[in-house]
Amino acid sequence: MVIDLDKCTGCQACTTACAMENNTLPGESWQDVLFYHQGKYPSAQMKWLPRPCMQCENPSCVHVCPTRATYKDMDAGGIVFVDWNKCIGCKYCMIACPYGVRFYADEKPLLEPDLRDIFPGSNGQLWSPPYQNPEQDWKRGIGIQPAGVVSKCTFCYHKVSKAPAGTPDLDEDIPELKEYVPACVRTCAPKARFFGDLDNPESQVNRLIGDKHGVRLKDHTGNKPQVYYLGAGAGVPAFEPKPRS
Repeated sequence: MVIDLDKCTGCQACTTACAMENNTLPGESWQDVLFYHQGKYPSAQMKWLPRPCMQCENPSCVHVCPTRATYKDMDAGGIVFVDWNKCIGCKYCMIACPYGVRFYADEKPLLEPDLRDIFPGSNGQLWSPPYQNPEQDWKRGIGIQPAGVVSKCTFCYHKVSKAPAGTPDLDEDIPELKEYVPACVRTCAPKARFFGDLDNPESQVNRLIGDKHGVRLKDHTGNKPQVYYLGAGAGVPAFEPKPRS
């Protein structure tokens, strides 16, 4: 995934689309947009940073999971999944993730009223929202989650996995491909998001990263994210390591 920070307006359409697509509770934002101030008063500027799961090449969350519930599936393009059948909710992966993109929804609700009480779940599900994506794949953490597990962004695997083999880019402007585009990419009004095959030299994401010098968040951790940022704000100073005094 490529995100152009020069185009992103911080509208949070990606956040809403992701929540509706993936049946997440209010406040459980797999596609979060972080707002922060850069600089000092009176010249400080408000900035924002869209932050999905980075689907790291070397994910620290996988290394610490005691039950192997968190795993990287190379057959699925290297997406990191949580097997809800194995997850015990220990939260080790949440601690190990340097990006803060994992969620444990069994705690006190982030927003009131508690929709788990208004729309109680059945068959082990945490809740039963009035909007429901029919896709259910607990091995990959897709669908309405059960109680006691960690959840995270899956790059809308239930959509992208159905795209024709060999497709270099998934673009909502191509009619025959739009149903396979991740929800956050498809709803991005300023077209700040791009999704495709980085290993394909003909893909748009490949060209964008090369031509516009795409950068990865907290690359010093060695996690090697598969999400790249473009634009004047791509250095994201607020999220870079501070020099030691």
